[in-house]
Amino acid sequence: MRRGEKGFTLIELLVVMAIIATLMTLVAPRFFQQIDRSKRVVLEHNLNVIRSAIDHYRRDRITGPYSLDELVEAGYLRQMPLDPVTNSRDNWQARTDETGQIIDVDSPSLARQEQIHDEAF
Repeated sequence: MRRGEKGFTLIELLVVMAIIATLMTLVAPRFFQQIDRSKRVVLEHNLNVIRSAIDHYRRDRITGPYSLDELVEAGYLRQMPLDPVTNSRDNWQARTDETGQIIDVDSPSLARQEQIHDEAF
């Protein structure tokens, strides 16, 4: 700064911007990995909630539900949980036994998340 002028020179601003850009290149990849990891954790939690509701339904009624909508209609779930990867509530895949009763539920997003996780590490 010369002659009492206030402000920064162009060189000072460029140096600060270069430092910020360098720090961003270090932080940004970790940030995006954490987003994928958090989606995976939420997905696994939502699967556990649905599986628990199926177990409670089966325990109370001696028979399993024939569709996932029965869990909502019977009050075991307020609504179907959201699949955080696809942002959809109807993405769940129910596995049934020979009588058509749901015995387990899965998400196609989980396989995709596992593939992303394996590629990252």
